[in-house]
Amino acid sequence: MTSLDAADAGRPAHADMAAVESIRNMFGVFQEMDVIQGGGDIARRTVAQYLTEHVLPLLQESHPEPVRQALFEVAAEQTYLAGWMAFDSGQHGIAQRYLIQSLRLADAAGNRMLGAHVLAGLSDQATQLGHPDEGLRLARAGRHGLRGLRAPAALTDLYVLEARALSVLGRSTDTAATIAQAEKTFDRINSANEPEWAKFIDEPYVTGEIANSLRDIGDPTEAHRYARQSVEAARKQNRGRRGALSQTVVAVSFTQQNDLEGAITAGHTAIDIAAGVPISARYVTAMTDLRKRLAPYQHNTHARELVSRIDRTALATTAA
Repeated sequence: MTSLDAADAGRPAHADMAAVESIRNMFGVFQEMDVIQGGGDIARRTVAQYLTEHVLPLLQESHPEPVRQALFEVAAEQTYLAGWMAFDSGQHGIAQRYLIQSLRLADAAGNRMLGAHVLAGLSDQATQLGHPDEGLRLARAGRHGLRGLRAPAALTDLYVLEARALSVLGRSTDTAATIAQAEKTFDRINSANEPEWAKFIDEPYVTGEIANSLRDIGDPTEAHRYARQSVEAARKQNRGRRGALSQTVVAVSFTQQNDLEGAITAGHTAIDIAAGVPISARYVTAMTDLRKRLAPYQHNTHARELVSRIDRTALATTAA
């Protein structure tokens, strides 16, 4: 990975606001590749190559202050996306380096909202890698960074990720209160007033992540309700990865209610939704969790068939 300090300073590169707008347009294309098409390692490498060859070298040149600030901002956006895609591909060390670099770039651009967004990504990564205390600290640091700003999408995301960390820590009352704050803030979002990177802090994402938190605090009825809402909203946008992630929560909610038939049906549906979408490390983790929850039912032929299908599809890549 090329860092900001190691970017090729000898390569001639100059930019104006038109060049900045071109980079921002490419960010929109890449974000669609990730969110709608499901990302994957090939897409991640494409983003990383564009960042290394076309964006970071520009930061080594002298530009008028408005151009310089805008360049650092779009570089932070691109670097964040490269880090998020690395995380989703299971490249956790690379992801963290990109995200930390993105935080530096956002700070250099003077964009506190974007910096808070990067902290949300770092929070998500910390919690999902088994460090919810750190995830909680980072989410709250992000909220602190938004003080005095009107940023409902970024704030919603930070509340959602704070709830995720709290749920993993087993703090049910705090989780429920934070979910309520997330929903209240979500209702204030006007997408026309939000930056491009906030476009997908939306119903499929927010309800899906809330469902994860409700699953973790042992509220399968509500987890099922939110997960179904996420699946349906994702279907309307043709977002296979998000739909599959939320559908696994539906399946798990059935296991939590000892409804084996429902869990099996929902589990097969999750695999169907994920068909054709690049394998996501988050999807693999979700399916691994579902597989473990099916272990007590291995006397059942249909449960064994689902576990076998999980092994052949979602988990086969982990052994490759």
